[in-house]
Amino acid sequence: MPLADSARDAALDLCAREPIHTPGAIQPHGVLLVVDPQTLQVRERAVSDTALLERSGDPLGQALADVLGGALAGFIERVGQVAMDSSAHLGAIELPGSGLHQLLAHRSAQALLLELESPVAGQPTSLEALYPAIRALMAAIETAATVECLCQIAAEHMRAMTGFDRTLVYQFDSGWNGIVVAEDGNGVLPSYLDLRFPESDIPAQARELYRRNRVRLIADANYAAVPLVRTPEHADAPPTDLSLSVLRSVSPVHLQYMRNMGTGSSMSVSLMHEGQLWGLVSCHSAEARRLPYPVRTACEFMGQIVSLQIALKQRAHAVEERIQRRSVLVKLLGRMAGDEEFMAALRQDPVSLMSLTNAAGAAIVHKGDCVRVGQCPERGAVLDIAHWLAEGHAADEVYATDHLAREWAPGAALSAVASGVLAVSISQLHDSFLMWFRPEVVRTVRWGGDPRKSAAPGTVLSPRSSFEAWKETVQQRSLPWTDADRDAAHEMRTAIVDIVLRKAEEMAELNEQLVRSNKELEAFSYSVSHDLRAPFRHIVGYSELLGSSAGDRLDDTERRFLDTIVESAKSAGTLVDDLLSFSQMGRSTLGRMRLDMTALVADVRRTLAFDYAGREIDWKVGELPAVEADPTMMRLVWQNLLSNAVKFTREREHAVIEVGCERTAEEDIFFVRDNGCGFDMRYVDKLFGVFQRLHHIEEFEGTGIGLANVRRIVGRHGGRTWAEGALDKGATLYFTLPHHNGEHS
Repeated sequence: MPLADSARDAALDLCAREPIHTPGAIQPHGVLLVVDPQTLQVRERAVSDTALLERSGDPLGQALADVLGGALAGFIERVGQVAMDSSAHLGAIELPGSGLHQLLAHRSAQALLLELESPVAGQPTSLEALYPAIRALMAAIETAATVECLCQIAAEHMRAMTGFDRTLVYQFDSGWNGIVVAEDGNGVLPSYLDLRFPESDIPAQARELYRRNRVRLIADANYAAVPLVRTPEHADAPPTDLSLSVLRSVSPVHLQYMRNMGTGSSMSVSLMHEGQLWGLVSCHSAEARRLPYPVRTACEFMGQIVSLQIALKQRAHAVEERIQRRSVLVKLLGRMAGDEEFMAALRQDPVSLMSLTNAAGAAIVHKGDCVRVGQCPERGAVLDIAHWLAEGHAADEVYATDHLAREWAPGAALSAVASGVLAVSISQLHDSFLMWFRPEVVRTVRWGGDPRKSAAPGTVLSPRSSFEAWKETVQQRSLPWTDADRDAAHEMRTAIVDIVLRKAEEMAELNEQLVRSNKELEAFSYSVSHDLRAPFRHIVGYSELLGSSAGDRLDDTERRFLDTIVESAKSAGTLVDDLLSFSQMGRSTLGRMRLDMTALVADVRRTLAFDYAGREIDWKVGELPAVEADPTMMRLVWQNLLSNAVKFTREREHAVIEVGCERTAEEDIFFVRDNGCGFDMRYVDKLFGVFQRLHHIEEFEGTGIGLANVRRIVGRHGGRTWAEGALDKGATLYFTLPHHNGEHS
């Protein structure tokens, strides 16, 4: 290794091991008291205001009840109730001559930490003043169809609340490099959107602090740290852990990093997913900027809301992706179950075999034979890969790389078709593998400065000074394999080994695949219930408690804000219920029977009568045929279609809703037509998607799942769905039911 590289690696390792949780100092906007949990005596203190010491005396070595003129005496009992490894806001306390301070307590294994944070002039001093911003965020996130849209909303609303010059949403990848996925700014600071930052910019111990302490403020990159002063008898004790402290001083390296970045102040809000750090909302200003505790608490609350929404969207996407892969797998299993030779069966459906892992090519090596489909290396190269896998990765049931040339030198010559390889072993006796290939994707990655930190031999690492976009051309790499790709490959391996090669209990194994799919949906349902229902109940409960405890201090507007929070949380709960219904709809057994569609429509109309009471609606219901269908599911189809028509004709003085059917030789084509607000045909493909809304929720209520249920139910019956419409000219929604009775998955 070259000397410069060795010095750089050593410096990076030193940076990663810097004890940033024990800095021995605080930022200069408050007071920190380190208290012995047994004796309640102050054994360390950091006081930024020397005048406070002159007025109230030095708290060092004093009993907690006596320090600061006895100002903390009334909080002694509550301090003792703080749980281990937790924090609590105990309220506001007036210090003579120093203003109203926020009192926070933290309990660690070593000590009790008490912080008194000095006031910020002109800033909100209570959560009540921040309700409009929280309410606006909750309303906005309902419109976010993707994680990217959700992050952009978070960036905009967080910056609006805090007043920082620039707000970024920074997502970590699997290697803990970060990419800026959303940004909002006022132009004072440069844009970092789409830039990547190396893992060393936020090393492991810093990420752990972000995980434990969800909001972190550095009010001034040029501050002078206030050191902790100890009692003599405590002088030789280990440094005090300040991980939970909001005033904790930060590493000088990080402060220099901020100054190099051109930022005078920063605040981060952690975004969590399943207990792990998913990313950060990172706020910056060119000048120093302090935010009071209530504003930071509101930001933390907003971060929790966004984290829950990210988790929901990612989990829903992952489940839908796995279900799609499962359907491809079942199709391939059907072919293999009906063919004596599994390789021949897979060769008959190359599109499904490749789509199982989103690959461009696939190959099967078994007993010296080699079958190739799609874009693959030559036969000899495929056999060479199989031999290399058998020698070095025989114990791996699934092997995946998006950079074959790095793992296996001869792979460099195969980059055009096999930069990425996903392989599963299908025999313990032979060098038999099922492999998928992805070609090289040459792409340009934009980093926020050269990610290769340099350090001369013998020097201490300093933060990089350039944040100009640094472009890196990535070659001999494919698109990365996802967890869904690996899981699909592993299930395919299981199918081949347990079903085809052994030919044992073929249909039982197929049923196991379907049971596994059902269990996955059930696990998803439980996870949604566990992760989302409880937080929404908490939001409702605490909002109502807040309204009750605040009493007469809330005016009508503020009470309306609280009511809006409660209504939004309840609406979100309804969304969860609808999502569960949608996930369950695909696995319910069809119970077909002869249905009189005319009578069913009439019955649904009666249940909707309350929704359009007092309105004039001209119902035109034609003669509808009887069909063979599941009565419960078909009622839900009509319920959704007719309620939509009622809802979207609300603004019409004379609403017209027409229901009819056209019969062909193969199918019945049902339709519901209205003269309501209609929609833009450019977005017709979104109409039947989950969470896809073509109108604002402020105009028309709903969760965006109803028509997705219609499509799923009709699909289960073997039918099709589509729509036609025009803005302000009404819409027509169609669905078909084939005359045959075969169930479709």
